[in-house]
Amino acid sequence: MDLNRLPNDKKLQLCRWYFRVGCLLLPFAWAVNAVWFFNEAFVKPPFEEQKQIKKYVLISAVGAAVWACALIAWVTVFQMNRVLWGATGDMLSFIVPLGRA
Repeated sequence: MDLNRLPNDKKLQLCRWYFRVGCLLLPFAWAVNAVWFFNEAFVKPPFEEQKQIKKYVLISAVGAAVWACALIAWVTVFQMNRVLWGATGDMLSFIVPLGRA
């Protein structure tokens, strides 16, 4: 989608919609929102809706970063401790690897 063809009020509406979708535990939508509207929020000359778009872009970027850090931390802890957790680690695994590392 070309954001240049949208009026500013529709850009704000779309940015707000992506932020709300991200609030439904879909952090990828926050990442898309932060990347997609970055230029509108920080590069373009000032316009009336820019302040609100900037707020949604910043919150989306922080939310996506927090989710990414939490996911990386969980994967690291799980990979390092899966064998130690025994049956619980195996039940949490989608594919149970054979043997021991």
